[in-house]
Parts: sequence; C-alpha cells; structure tokens
Amino acid sequence: MTSTSSHPQMTAYLAQARWFAGKGRDHDVTDVVRVATLPGPPTVTIDLLTVTYPDGSTERYQMPLVHHGEEQHRIGHALVGHGTDDLDPDAGERWTYDAVHDREAMAVYLQTFCSTPSGGEQAYGGTTFHRIGDHELATDVHSTLFSGEQSNSSVAFGDDSLLKVFRKVTSGRNPDIEIHKVLTEAENPNVAALYGWVQAGEDDLAMLQQFLRTAADGWDLALSSVRNLFSEADLHADEVGGDFAGESERLGAAVADVHVVLREHFGHDTVDGASLAEQMRVRLEAQLAGVPDLAPHADALRRVFADLGDLGRQEVHRVHGDLHLGQTLRTARGWKLVDFEGEPAKPLSERRLPDSPWRDVAGMLRSFDYAVESVVKDLHELGDPGPQVEYRAREWRERNRAAFLHGYVERRVEAGGSAMTDAERALVDAYEADKAVYEVGYEARNRPTWVDIPLAAISRIGDHA
Repeated sequence: MTSTSSHPQMTAYLAQARWFAGKGRDHDVTDVVRVATLPGPPTVTIDLLTVTYPDGSTERYQMPLVHHGEEQHRIGHALVGHGTDDLDPDAGERWTYDAVHDREAMAVYLQTFCSTPSGGEQAYGGTTFHRIGDHELATDVHSTLFSGEQSNSSVAFGDDSLLKVFRKVTSGRNPDIEIHKVLTEAENPNVAALYGWVQAGEDDLAMLQQFLRTAADGWDLALSSVRNLFSEADLHADEVGGDFAGESERLGAAVADVHVVLREHFGHDTVDGASLAEQMRVRLEAQLAGVPDLAPHADALRRVFADLGDLGRQEVHRVHGDLHLGQTLRTARGWKLVDFEGEPAKPLSERRLPDSPWRDVAGMLRSFDYAVESVVKDLHELGDPGPQVEYRAREWRERNRAAFLHGYVERRVEAGGSAMTDAERALVDAYEADKAVYEVGYEARNRPTWVDIPLAAISRIGDHA
C-alpha cells in the first residue's frame, strides 16, 4: 500500500459529494491509501482517504476510482481530477472519476465478485472479496446508480443484485453486513439475501445483496393509506380500500421473526431497568437545555423513565437499532427490513451492542405517528382541512399501531415467547418517549414547524404515565 499527503483535487471533489459528512466545514485530504487495483479494463482502484479538519479531528472515506486515458464526457459530473496519479506515476496522464458513476467500472466490480468462489474469498491487493450462498450473479446487465442516498452509494446491477458502497469508513465489522449474513444463512425471508462483501483489513467497504426491484417503500405505502382515508370523508379506517392495518400486522410479524433469529444467533443478556432509566433521563436533561418547548412535559417524562427502575433486569440482544417505515420494503413475498447499520450518529462500537427489542418496536410506532401527521400537515398547508381530520388521524394511528403490536406479539408467542407483559408495555412507553425527546431536538434544529408532532406524542404518553 502507498500513501501521500496532499490531494487538492480530491479535497475539492469531497466538498460537493452528497455523501460527505463534512460539507460546509474547512477540510483537507491529508492522506490517501490505495488498498486495491481491480482486474480491468478499465483500471479501477479503491482508495481510503483521511480527511483532516482545522480542529485536528479526522475522518476516513472510501473512494472507488476509475482511471481513463481519455476524457469521458458521459460522466463529466463525476470527474475527480486530471493528470498524473501520485499513487501510480508510471501510468502517465489519466482522467480519474468516481467509479460508481461509470458502468464500465461497475462491471469490473461485478466481475470481481463473480470470480470469487461461492462460500470463499479472493484477495486483491489489500482487499478481500467474500461470497456466500450459491446465487449465480447476472453479468449481462447494466449498472444504475441510485441518486437519493445521503451517506452511502448504491448501484443496482439490472434486476439481480445491489452493491452498497460504504463511504464513511469505520474500523470493525459493519452491522449491516454482519446481520445480513446471519439472516441470509438462517434463510430468513424478511431481508434481501446477502451475496458477498468487501473488506480491507478490519474495514468493511461494501456489500452485495439481492436487489428488490419491484419492492414498494413502507413509508410511501403508509402515506398512501392515510391519503386514501382522508379522501373518503364518510368511511372509517377499516372501511377504506387503502386500509393499512393488515400490512401493519404482517410487518410486526416480520420484525418479530428477525428478532427471533438475532436472539438465537448472537445470544442475549440483561440490563438493569434503573440503568436504562438513567440513560433516558440524561438525554432528556440535555435536550431541555436547548429546547424550551419540552419544559412543560419534563416532570411527566421523568416519571415515565423512573418507572423503569422498578422493572428489574430486562432482556437485550442484537436488534435493527434504527427501525422505522423508511427502513422497510413491501414485496410480493412479504415485508423486508433494510439498512441494519443502526443509528448513524452512534459510534460503531455502540451500534453493535445488544439492545432491547422494544426499542425497534417503539421506533416503528413513532413512524406510524409521523406518517399520519405529515399528511395532516400537508392538508393544513392547503387550507383548513375541517374538524374531522384530527379524529381520523387518531383513528388511523391507533389502528395501525395496535395491528403492528398484535402481529409482533403473536409471532413472538408462536416462536415460544410470552404474551406482552405490563413491564414490557412500560418499556415501550419509555422507548417511545425517549425517541420523541430526540425528535423534538431534531425538529427544533431542522424543521421547527414540525416540533408539535413529537410534543403531542410526549403529551399522550405523559397523560397515562
């Protein structure tokens, strides 16, 4: 591996990259390590960049690059630089592009996976390509880069497979790969199957998985259901053609199925309820300092969290960690959960820790609330939607929350677990309140007109605390 220390062209490219977390801050690419050159043509390399900020802090990012001898106008928007490559000066003058935008470069990636034996691995420089399962990858397909992602880059290969490139690199096993591998090998139907992944030492760089081309986004389906309800003024939620409760119940069962496998494979532990309560209280106090709107609810929230101290020890195991409707896809064969990376703001070491399955459940319950209230906000922007809107919104929210919980608990019982206890209901309330406290802080900073959504949820939870 080779490194250098000054890269103005790469520094400039990062400043406009959607996935770069340091946009708007002064930064400099101070080191580049080339960990692999893949067997082309064209020449495709994988570089790991060290970005340094004025305060001395650093981050690492991954840049897959494709190098051409001539300018490629078709991908001019992805030009990183032009000239002699410091890491390969003997190659002469080249035009270098972000490889995920180049179909020829992505074909090299795909062929590299195809050359890796099923159930085995193949080294290229400082990287290792892994394959699992016996799926035969389609190679006579074009690649398509998804444009909406914020933190990673995903490329679909026809209708067959999807490559997710992790842009920000953190040493250690990426939970998305780790959990997908376990669920794939368990033949769990509630995820897209993992086909392989790429590592460089202790760094996970990318994963290749099943592409769910015809899948519908869970968030979009929920919004459509709410809109259908509001368009039928004389019907209740269970009478509308777009009723979502059946899907909510099936989604609850899918989440329970995933939890069962994760508990069996990774094992389980217990944590003290008082410790959970203290963590939630600390987060509340931190938010109170910056969001005055929380103050009227502070005492009720403290009571909700304090109640956990009487619950004793509670079971924890590996979970999704950041579950909401936007992390789900509905396919012809049922629900799929996606993006098992956990909360992006947490360090990797924390995202891999056991956690309560009720955190996932609470995250989904909060998502149902956001789905219906976001449509209500749209209606208010168009004018006064009328007095029945709040009633109908409450009806949709409670119907789908109850259906999801029913599906979750019923599947857990079928798998040998117990019905939901009073202690677990208190846990759900606390995790919902904890999530809503976070949402209040987020909305206050980014969408002040939305802060009433989590505040209303906090009020409801506090009313029966």
